[in-house]
Amino acid sequence: MTRTLILGGTGWLGREIAEQLVALGEDVTCLARGKSGSTPGGVTFIRSDRQTPGAYDLVAGVAWDEIIELAYEPDLITGALEALAGSTQHWTLVSSVSVYASNADPGADEDAVLVDAFDLDDYAQAKVAAEHVTAEAVGDRLLIARPGLIAGPGDTSDRFGYWVSRLALAAHEAVLVPDVHDRSVQFIDVRDLAAWLIGAAHRGLTGSYNAVGRERDLSTILLAAARVAGHTGNLISVDDDWLIEHNVNYWAGPRSLPLWLPRSDSAFARRSRSRFVAAGGTERNLKDILDDVLADERSRGLGRERRSGLTREEEGLLLNEIARQMASEDGGVGDRSVQS
Repeated sequence: MTRTLILGGTGWLGREIAEQLVALGEDVTCLARGKSGSTPGGVTFIRSDRQTPGAYDLVAGVAWDEIIELAYEPDLITGALEALAGSTQHWTLVSSVSVYASNADPGADEDAVLVDAFDLDDYAQAKVAAEHVTAEAVGDRLLIARPGLIAGPGDTSDRFGYWVSRLALAAHEAVLVPDVHDRSVQFIDVRDLAAWLIGAAHRGLTGSYNAVGRERDLSTILLAAARVAGHTGNLISVDDDWLIEHNVNYWAGPRSLPLWLPRSDSAFARRSRSRFVAAGGTERNLKDILDDVLADERSRGLGRERRSGLTREEEGLLLNEIARQMASEDGGVGDRSVQS
């Protein structure tokens, strides 16, 4: 039995890691404020605000086999390292593929240039700083995992789940999608990521790894989501300029089309995963993921308020504008239907 400390463990990925460790019969402790949720049964939960003095007193000095750090904020990272770096055989830092300076090089691997870490309020730069300071403190005991988009049941970002949910909600009606030509998506299911992190820790794996799934065409994702959702309407695609002119945002957040990236950043979803696969990284079937995500979305409500995507009202107004322009003398957007 191994003894693992998760710094976090009540959010989405942390809870999945804790749950899988408990299922394996491991000794699991989570240290967190507990504001993101609860820990699974069988976990020792230590409620602590990591920004306060003495935050690590109850876990410092314990002989840990593994510590998993999920944060990236500078004060949390440095505080944990000062208190715990000498207390564990192996340390895992969950970073991000956002650390890379360029998103223009398809197939770039873990040795690609990272962004400069000057502004620690910037997510990517803070992740890089976290990698650097952790490497200095932990040395050759460190595993850095760099996932890209994380998908699966329980996701609160609404990026991946938006599509299968929207298509199910629309049923036979049209759904607005971005121009899918030469657009890629690269994601990993949260359950597969957690399983790999656990296995890598047990093996004492070190170094940096792009923990990402295979590169898929955005059209493949949308059409697969439509089949799973039972959507029988059209997917109406318009070009980037039209969407931007109508205040539709890339990637995530309010009034966005999730997973849609600027063409200049297309390689963000085309990272090399060779090192990850060689180290045992696997991914489950796309249909199984979509089935599970749709079941989760239905349980939470297909029409609920979301952190990412268009509201159905916003989408309807945009579709009406497209129809109006298509019917006008000068055309406008042209016939951009993608049959599902």
